[in-house]
Amino acid sequence: MSEGNEEKEIEGDAILVQAYAKTRKSLIARLDNWEDQRTWDEFYQTYWRLIYSVAVKAGLRPDEAFDCVQETILSIAKQSKKKLYDPEQGSFKTWLMNMTRWRINDQFRKRKKDTAMIVGDWDNDRKTAVIDRVEDPQGDVLSRLWNAEWKKNIADAALTRVKALVSPKQYQIFDCYVIKQWDAKRVQDQLNVSMAQVYLAKHRVGSVLKKELAKFQEETDAE
Repeated sequence: MSEGNEEKEIEGDAILVQAYAKTRKSLIARLDNWEDQRTWDEFYQTYWRLIYSVAVKAGLRPDEAFDCVQETILSIAKQSKKKLYDPEQGSFKTWLMNMTRWRINDQFRKRKKDTAMIVGDWDNDRKTAVIDRVEDPQGDVLSRLWNAEWKKNIADAALTRVKALVSPKQYQIFDCYVIKQWDAKRVQDQLNVSMAQVYLAKHRVGSVLKKELAKFQEETDAE
């Protein structure tokens, strides 16, 4: 990746982080005085980017996607409070996808209402959405988007947990060597570590990551 692309990516991430913080604060405030705000905060941090990414790829604008994130999690919180979710009816992954799908559709309906589009203009606008543009014999493009983003999100969430469980130095080495795929010599030179430290970090952090990924698998299958 070129330096120009890296700078754009960093700038984009910074904007996303700012929007995330603002949306998170608003969401927590809207949860009123529920005893489990901390749990929902953790849930938000784990799944907001998944919901946001799928919403954007489905055709929503960034502001609409963040509204979708809020409304999806609020809807889930309310359902959970009423204990309407039944694990026997399907996996947590599919349940969360359906909750997100409904909120995405809400945003498209809201867009239509807010802009007072006529039916023809509305249809033309919807053609820009991935959901409508991609031919899918099974009629479920969003499921494909969801599956792809789900894998990435779970990996990122597991890495966040790992970061809190290992030393900053070991995580930095692992990040450079395994995630960024620097060669071992570059890691040595840039981080001023030995080859043994590079391979040790790869093994130790990799083991912790594998355990955290397994935990996520158990949690999402069980819920």
